[in-house]
Amino acid sequence: MIKERLEKLRKKMGERNIEAYIILTSDPHSSEYIADYYKTREYISGFSGSAGSLVVTRKSAALFTDGRYFIQAERELAGSGIDLMKMGEPGVGTLIDYLVENTSDCAKIGVDGLSLDYEYYYELINNIGIHRMLITDIDLVGEIWEDRPELPKEPAYSLDLKYCGESAGSKIERLRDILREKSCDYDFIGSLDDICYLYNIRGNDVTYNPVVMSYALVGMDFANLYIDAEKVDEDLKKNLQIDGISLKRYDDIYQDLSELSGTSVLFIDPAKTNVKIYNSINSNVRLNKGMQPVSLMKAHKNRTEIKNNKNAYIKDGVALVKFFYWLSVGVPTGNVTEHSAAEKLRMFRQEGDLFKDLSFETISAYGENAALPHYSTPEIGSPSLKSEGLYLVDSGAQYLDGTTDITRTIALGPLTEEEKLHYTLTLKSHIALMTTIFPKGTKAAMLDPIARRPIWQEGLDFNHGTGHGVGFFLNVHEGPQAITKRDNGILMEEGMVTSDEPGIYVEGSHGIRIENIMVCVKKFENEFGEFLGFESLSICPIDTKPVIKERLTEEEIDWLNSYNKESFEKLSPYLEGPELEYLKKVTEAI
Repeated sequence: MIKERLEKLRKKMGERNIEAYIILTSDPHSSEYIADYYKTREYISGFSGSAGSLVVTRKSAALFTDGRYFIQAERELAGSGIDLMKMGEPGVGTLIDYLVENTSDCAKIGVDGLSLDYEYYYELINNIGIHRMLITDIDLVGEIWEDRPELPKEPAYSLDLKYCGESAGSKIERLRDILREKSCDYDFIGSLDDICYLYNIRGNDVTYNPVVMSYALVGMDFANLYIDAEKVDEDLKKNLQIDGISLKRYDDIYQDLSELSGTSVLFIDPAKTNVKIYNSINSNVRLNKGMQPVSLMKAHKNRTEIKNNKNAYIKDGVALVKFFYWLSVGVPTGNVTEHSAAEKLRMFRQEGDLFKDLSFETISAYGENAALPHYSTPEIGSPSLKSEGLYLVDSGAQYLDGTTDITRTIALGPLTEEEKLHYTLTLKSHIALMTTIFPKGTKAAMLDPIARRPIWQEGLDFNHGTGHGVGFFLNVHEGPQAITKRDNGILMEEGMVTSDEPGIYVEGSHGIRIENIMVCVKKFENEFGEFLGFESLSICPIDTKPVIKERLTEEEIDWLNSYNKESFEKLSPYLEGPELEYLKKVTEAI
């Protein structure tokens, strides 16, 4: 089937004399997770990961993806005729290198401009060679995708002030202050989570992400929301009007951008502005380019958001304890599979107040499957859990009062010495980041080596970031801060909510990850300045059975015991009977 689709695509390419066609994992809003309508790369390649770019030439095809998906991609691409390009690995070139090597000097290269942000477009045209032409007004996959899903039509709704803590009107005024500082007249916002944050709206257009397909344009005397009219009911209209927000048709954005005064200054984020949008802007308008100001506003959670988020993590912790107790009873029967376990965890979460959905597809991985950081268990033929080895579950939920994300790896029975060692090292890394104190003004990326040090000391490493930002009843992956090897220049600041998730993965054997979500807080101030640190939002016991106690310092043991004690104190009021006894047992001090 994949080979047939590739041939149909190549036929379309031939009709337009296109030598190479790029298929990105994106939508018009530069989203990480996308609606089914925009999953063109998955349709053509069969690779289902959330990150990757496909290049199809007349005689070859190559998928570029990062270390999170190497193992998964190898499995899903098998027999497709598509080569896997392991990004960042020695000897592996970039997508642009591939284009240059596999097309003629005067080649036409196609890509859907709606799925291409201007930042990447600029990189492409400046590096593919001066005689190669980039064609962006086509969607060749759409031309061959006969049963393509419809565009999402789910209704949008307001997020109550008691959850978000600040009115949309107040946020818009803060944004205008930033625009004045930048000497800008307008701000174009293309990213869905930024729009939903700014206007205090939510939707259901993307699975697991409570966002709505829309654009926004903010000026000094107006704030427009571009959205399909059928998604907005009377209640939402009234709430938007109260905050001075005007409704316009989704496609009106192109006309409005073309009619901006030629003497004005428009702020855009090139990484979150697609090529079609960019090309519609009045050519006389001056552009101020940079990171979207709303992204940084959104990253600093206010007191109400943090308070609500803590409530969400209590509910989440209760669900997880019920789940782990259920596993302790069910696994010995031989009737629990990876898939049934994920479904049971969803059920426990659904019992929580204000539950809306999961925040991403649950990673329920036993044994060697856990070595795939973004493993997806099959519904049919799902592996059974056994009373031995390690089980990893990375999961989260969307509640009206917060977004959760947490990973626990637990021992289901006897472990090898290597599994115990790797678990203990992962725990040491987790504790190292959670307990670090750093001066205000520290870049988020500078914290990455602190977490990796215990693992590096043993000659080990992991192929994903140590920490990502988390939204408030929004996207589970949220920038701009990120604790990774790659420095994007963003500081770790008070109020930012970020994950702490080191891991160790051994292909064909096991995988381990321990993740808590933490909020950056002020620790103290002295003659050397202000110092920051972290407070865990996640409340759920960390399994102590795999721990090699002798490999932990006294401080690490104290932290682990204190954290598990706190988990018992905060979760026990919501449990009873055998579930409460289970919690008491797993939180005993070591």
